[in-house]
Amino acid sequence: MISKMDTNAAWVIQEPYTTVKGTQLEGFCMDLLSEVAKKLGFKYRVHLVKDSSYGRQDESGNWNGMIGEVVRGEADLAIAPLTLTAAREKVVGMTKPFMQTGVSILLRKDISEGTGFFDFLSPFTAETWVGILIAYLGTAACIFVVTRLSPCEWSQPQSEENRFSFLHSLWYTAGALTLQGAGPHPKAVSGRIICCTWWLFTIVLLASYFSNLSSSKTSDSTQLTIKGFDDLANQDVIQYGCLAGSSTLAFFKNSNNPLYRRIYEHMERTKSFVSSMDEGVRRAKEGNFAFIGESVSLDLAVARYCELVRAHEVVGMRGYSIAAALGSPIIKNLSVAILQLSEAGELAYLRSKWWASSCIADKAKSSAAQPHSLKGMFLVLSLGLGLGALLAVLELTSKSRRRAAEQKKSCCTVLTEELSLRLRTSDANKPQENVDKDKEKA
Repeated sequence: MISKMDTNAAWVIQEPYTTVKGTQLEGFCMDLLSEVAKKLGFKYRVHLVKDSSYGRQDESGNWNGMIGEVVRGEADLAIAPLTLTAAREKVVGMTKPFMQTGVSILLRKDISEGTGFFDFLSPFTAETWVGILIAYLGTAACIFVVTRLSPCEWSQPQSEENRFSFLHSLWYTAGALTLQGAGPHPKAVSGRIICCTWWLFTIVLLASYFSNLSSSKTSDSTQLTIKGFDDLANQDVIQYGCLAGSSTLAFFKNSNNPLYRRIYEHMERTKSFVSSMDEGVRRAKEGNFAFIGESVSLDLAVARYCELVRAHEVVGMRGYSIAAALGSPIIKNLSVAILQLSEAGELAYLRSKWWASSCIADKAKSSAAQPHSLKGMFLVLSLGLGLGALLAVLELTSKSRRRAAEQKKSCCTVLTEELSLRLRTSDANKPQENVDKDKEKA
């Protein structure tokens, strides 16, 4: 196993690998170190690297940062997102990678996503469209019922044909929704109240729709679709850059691939480097900038901000490893423990735990109208439909009372007869029509 029971591990603060919460350390690397220590049966203590650096070799051949501390024997282990490179492998021992990463692109969703066939639906959310459909069908059904109940609209249900069938009510409501109009129009006050409420609803709805559609088209007027490095290199509208002095920059600088060389030359010519990861994420959020970096770090930014997305293309695959002194027997044991954790799904669990999406949406930049933005108009429409239906019932009740007085019947009996007669389907009138025809023949 391990000859040294008290292992000194060096670490660097970087979310979500290692962070300080109160007096405790937490993060992906801390959980990984704890799991490895359990499997190998050793105790450990950790300390912060003095220069907060991972490790780079200077011109004289000396190493700084975590790698330097391991080389000088100041630390037994260095646990962090340490990239496994040939230069580091020469001076320290490195385990099997506990995480794979590569170089990818971080940018806003409206840059990475192309125009779709149904982008005309984007001004409203799916919930809003469902609400509009329900409002449309509900209004048509309400017009159909009210025009049957109201005596002012349909005074002689025994002999007079009702102009507002359900199909016509659907057509009338659709005509109002497109600002075209479709006659005949209701004559009763109850029907007119419903129609006026629906017209007001459609005016506000269309104004909101065209406003959102216009703003989205304006923002997309210079939109490019960037899905990989080839798209990025073959355009000059979107600026792009990477972290200055990073391994990502070295990858493009030392590559013999013509495409990657073009990307490096462009960044060098425009001096589009950023000084920190946070600056790169901020510029990507602002738009018109694509940040090139390690895919794992970019995934973390995507998990935090809804408007960002990482390109699917990942190049220059590499691994993160734990470093120990060159020739140390602990390397073999650590590698076996890492493989066991990987095979058991523990590494995948830790990845999902610390890269969980908290997705802080920027409401000010949301292009789709949320359901609550039209909640008031849905409420007004509901009140209008309810008021119209109530007036139709009152109109029918008033007529029933007059007829009850004339026929010496109770109002409830006459009202029940009127409701039964008016709410019957059209087929229910056919027997009466047949009787009339028989009388004419006789």
